[in-house]
Amino acid sequence: MSNQLYALSGQFETPDEIMHAAEEVNKKYKQYDVNTPYPVHGMDGAMGMGESPIGWVTLVVGTTCMLLMLCFIAWIQLVDYPTTFAGKPDFNLPGYVPILFETTILTGAVTTVLTLLFVVCGLPNNAHPIHDTNYAKRTSDDRFGIYVEAKDPAFNEAEVRQLFEQLGAKDIAPIYIDAEEVAAGKNMSVLKPQFIGFAATVVLVISGAAYFGLNHMVFLPPYNWMSVQPKVVPQKTNTVFKNGVSMQLPVEGTIARGFIPYAKVGAKEGFGQSMANPLDPTAEVFALGEQKYLTMCSACHGNYGQGDSRLNGQYPAPPSLHSKKAVEWADAEIYHVITNGQNIMPSYAKQLTRDERWAIVHYVRALQRSLNPKETDVQ
Repeated sequence: MSNQLYALSGQFETPDEIMHAAEEVNKKYKQYDVNTPYPVHGMDGAMGMGESPIGWVTLVVGTTCMLLMLCFIAWIQLVDYPTTFAGKPDFNLPGYVPILFETTILTGAVTTVLTLLFVVCGLPNNAHPIHDTNYAKRTSDDRFGIYVEAKDPAFNEAEVRQLFEQLGAKDIAPIYIDAEEVAAGKNMSVLKPQFIGFAATVVLVISGAAYFGLNHMVFLPPYNWMSVQPKVVPQKTNTVFKNGVSMQLPVEGTIARGFIPYAKVGAKEGFGQSMANPLDPTAEVFALGEQKYLTMCSACHGNYGQGDSRLNGQYPAPPSLHSKKAVEWADAEIYHVITNGQNIMPSYAKQLTRDERWAIVHYVRALQRSLNPKETDVQ
């Protein structure tokens, strides 16, 4: 330790005190800094720091890398490996927006952090005078500190000490420059060989354990049960079946448990004799049928199935669901039309599940009964 003074420091108990101290110190001194155990909102304004230029680093780097990525994508799609996907344009910009967004965020954020650490903060700097001082220990724990550097043109130790006392600072103390640390410079060479050896050992141990675990241990008992379990592999021969094929077709004439066979093509006539609505007419089923009917069917058939389309003549209106022919249809015939479509009505097999289609059939029956109720319906 030398007698060369670096700065005079003072400590405070509350954020309000350090905020006030920064405002007062900033009126006369410019070579000073504030240290707090956590970010204090408004401190940059109290220190008169103004707007940080670091935002421009984020903007410039992020925008530049985004444009470079855009050019790279364009070169691949239009020059090096042009590919057409389902009739989409050769340069489909909306599909590249997520990639461009992630590139902008990633490069801008990483560059900002590195700039803050190695340019703004000047790291690595193992020789800073406040290291290992009581001031640094307390301001990184439970106190707020400020110090004025001796190189400030207006610095006078007595005057700074008096100002700190007036502001109510605690533990006012000088900070001296360590000549040995200054001679070492701002580099990582001051790290002890023991630390370098420990860090290298940790890296080697973790890397070796990861390599062994992922490349060897998973193939050893008992961890290899997934790879050695009895199974058939697609596209591979096996001895389980007589024909040696792993991917067997279902036995002819069999159906999956709980599945009702249905021929999706052909005429609807005749289905009423072989198929019945598998859903019970419960309140939940009617609610589902109403919801899906109003969503998928009412635009053309009308809210009550009377064929009063809401399309105002822009599309041919369908016949009423209350006609004698529609009323006499079997449930399976209505289900068949919903599934395969009829005339200009398209199929709704992809938009509606099997149960949703049967629920709509129940709801259509309810609409038909609502215009032709029986005496028992109102009792």
